[in-house]
Amino acid sequence: MTQHSSASPSDGTDRVLCYYINATSQLQMARITHLASGCFERLIFPGQRLLFEAPPDALLEIHSSKATNTSLLAQIPCQQLRVYEKLASSDRTHVVERL
Repeated sequence: MTQHSSASPSDGTDRVLCYYINATSQLQMARITHLASGCFERLIFPGQRLLFEAPPDALLEIHSSKATNTSLLAQIPCQQLRVYEKLASSDRTHVVERL
């Protein structure tokens, strides 16, 4: 299942479309803090894909979520999770890729 979310409502800043997948077998918490509109948090189930919009200079924090606590697994610059769209020259269809 792919979930799409806007990390911050229209706050006048440039935002990029980002993609993250929980490739583990554990529940994860995705978090972006220090946004003009507050904080973005989502639970991500194993195998779940997440599309979200965020400022390009934001950091996505990935936390493992266990019954008793959470721990920080990674901090990923949203610029690295950015989704790019390009036009395939052979058949004029749109291809979305993540660099």
